[in-house]
Parts: sequence; structure tokens; C-alpha cells
Amino acid sequence: QVQLVESGGGLVQPGGSLRLSCAASGSILSINAMNWYRQAPGKERELVASISSGSRTNYADSVKGRFTISRDNAKNTVYLQMNSLKPEDTAVYYCYVAGSGWSIWGQGTQVTVSS
Repeated sequence: QVQLVESGGGLVQPGGSLRLSCAASGSILSINAMNWYRQAPGKERELVASISSGSRTNYADSVKGRFTISRDNAKNTVYLQMNSLKPEDTAVYYCYVAGSGWSIWGQGTQVTVSS
């Protein structure tokens, strides 16, 4: 069984930075895509960024140039570096990880951008 543990959320002022981490543990043979989603109050969950097993990345238009997704395969961990944060980035951020025949969501971490 696979478990995900997220960390790194918090309160930050506009223009600030945060780094989210999501570590997978358990019976893992391999991990394919690793993704970050977010859900703001009253809105649907949306894909923020994804990274393939070959480190190919994809970003939502709203975060391009500000957010960077990366992964450490030795640690089964995915990161999301968020710079130049805006109030509209406020949301609960979830990691979503998929392997061969399985996928799992993280518990979510709150990111609040406010002065």
C-alpha cells in the first residue's frame, strides 16, 4: 500500500515563495506521473503542474513562469516551488501520484496568499 505525505503549505504575502513537498512511501516498484492539483473555495479542483517519469513537465497557463515542479526519484518525492505568489493562488494543494495499476491523492496542504 502506498501513502503520500505532503508538507510546505502556509501563509505568505503576495510576491512571496513557498515550496511544497509530497513524499510517497510503501510498496512502490515505480512511479509514473507525479502531479500537483489545487482547489480554491467554491471552485473545481484543477491541475497545476505535472511531471512524467522522464521529467517532462506541464503547467497550467496561470502558473507558467512562476511555479516549478521537480521530482527526486531516489526519494519518491515531488516538489512544487512557487514564486511570485498571488492572492488567486490561495487554495488547498494536493499531490496525485500514479504508478503501474495504482494512483493515490495526498491529504492536501493549505496555501494562503494574503497581506
